[in-house]
Amino acid sequence: MKQCPLRTSVIGSYPFPGWLEYAGEHLDAFGPNDISELQDDAVIAAVHDQIAAGLDVITDGEQTRLDFNLSFYGYLEGIELEGEPPRRFGPPAHDQRGKNPITGELAAPRGLGVVEDFERLKRIAATLVPEGVTLKASIPGPFTLSGRLIPNAQYPDRYAITEALLPLVRKEIDKLVEAGCTEICVDEPSMSCYAHKEDTKRFVDIFNRTIEPAVGRARVCMHMCFGNFKGRSVGCKQPECMFPDFLDMHVDEMHLEMATLNFKPIALIRQIVDAGIDAAVGIIDVKSYYIETPEDIADRVRLCLEHAPADRLVFAPDCGLSQTARWAAKQKLKHMVQGVQRVREAMHL
Repeated sequence: MKQCPLRTSVIGSYPFPGWLEYAGEHLDAFGPNDISELQDDAVIAAVHDQIAAGLDVITDGEQTRLDFNLSFYGYLEGIELEGEPPRRFGPPAHDQRGKNPITGELAAPRGLGVVEDFERLKRIAATLVPEGVTLKASIPGPFTLSGRLIPNAQYPDRYAITEALLPLVRKEIDKLVEAGCTEICVDEPSMSCYAHKEDTKRFVDIFNRTIEPAVGRARVCMHMCFGNFKGRSVGCKQPECMFPDFLDMHVDEMHLEMATLNFKPIALIRQIVDAGIDAAVGIIDVKSYYIETPEDIADRVRLCLEHAPADRLVFAPDCGLSQTARWAAKQKLKHMVQGVQRVREAMHL
């Protein structure tokens, strides 16, 4: 971090190009080679937009995934991919996402696909990405991944499902490191959504056991937010209830949704850096179509600097950008980098 103060990053997802959305609804028209080409082209587009914005850290935009976690169920054995939503009409919300019955022992003999995604990103980035830009892979944690599975006699509650998924995610993280991934974001928004009513120490134990293969071998980031399905939150927006317990997570970087909360809990980043963790601040509101200006961003960076030093701060959108229109995402990222750069220049960094 001291090599890159006021670092600019993203969480994981990026908007699909319109043609990819259309192709996804007509996959029967494509052969396997066509689909592979579509995936490559979508990642190229996502990488291009992120590089054009000037980010220090980029991802593949999760262009091969349905939502940030739903496509992982396609890699699991022991479930039925029914997922019928209980409500189809009316305002978009989380109850329009279906759940999948568990039918047997949960397993992922082919892995979870994240390593293949990272290998694709490496191959594409080799000719597109400037030196010094970091490639980051993202993967949902087991507690979040358990949320769309229905308990049964073998797995009677969400925690039992989580414990079954934990070694699968853990193995994928280990393979990511072996593949040369130096920065891994573990998405656990369900933990932040339920922290106000669950055992936060239990969450910490689950998280630390999940990421153990990467600790000391790669930069581990934890992403927390309060939900962003169709641009809607679902969790209780009280990040204070996660602390101080979450400070015991063995991470290098901890991301907090902040822009949508109008920076009211900004003092929490002091606790994060005092615990020896870099604070990643959500400085772009992905749920709003107000395009933050570079000066808006600069003001927010200066506010963060009142609570943490420059070499411990990372700036990113509140959440992944998959639920934001691409035209807006491009402008938001561009202005985010420009605003951070204004402060860097003023501080002679």
